[in-house]
Amino acid sequence: MARNIRPSCRLCRREGIKLFLKGPRCTTEKCAVTRRSFAPGQHGQVRKKESNYGIQLREKQKVKRIYGVLEKQFRHYFRIAERAKGVTGITLLQLLERRLDNVIFRMNLASSRSEARQLVGHGFVYVNQKRVDVPSYTVKVGEEVSVRAKEPVVNRLKETKELLKDRLIPKWLDVDAAELKAKVTATPTKEDVGFPIQEQLIVELYSK
Repeated sequence: MARNIRPSCRLCRREGIKLFLKGPRCTTEKCAVTRRSFAPGQHGQVRKKESNYGIQLREKQKVKRIYGVLEKQFRHYFRIAERAKGVTGITLLQLLERRLDNVIFRMNLASSRSEARQLVGHGFVYVNQKRVDVPSYTVKVGEEVSVRAKEPVVNRLKETKELLKDRLIPKWLDVDAAELKAKVTATPTKEDVGFPIQEQLIVELYSK
């Protein structure tokens, strides 16, 4: 499975906002965006005017990096959203939100989506009582997601949940914190993403 192995903090600096790719570190003074609020590289501090294409590209890159998706898979999600009923941009965000690794992240069982991806890949996650080890699995409305693991892992998950207790859980998830499980009760909305995203720019970029 292909994955992005570039330093996470450089990705945040390139987009100019905190993408929270490194969990709790992003909320401390050690955050790279706080310390160096300019793009990485020798020309990072040079101010330049972006073209319309550049603005559209940056928006696409931002969304890809938030969810940890590479270009081929992101384009696949766009094609599905394009064929589906409804607004293409909103449908795209809903598909990304319903990824299994993102659901684990939204349940506050992982401090970042990459950590949630590891939990899924290691076989600790079940959907409707069946083990699913594919992070990109799309969870449907009505399905139940649960985590089963041995005591050391469970203890670590509970510690993570306690650490993230102030992070809001979206309304489309009905979470049972004690049992480490949640049920998808509705389709996510754009507001659930938690980032300022102009999805129409992505649609315009792919429609050229």
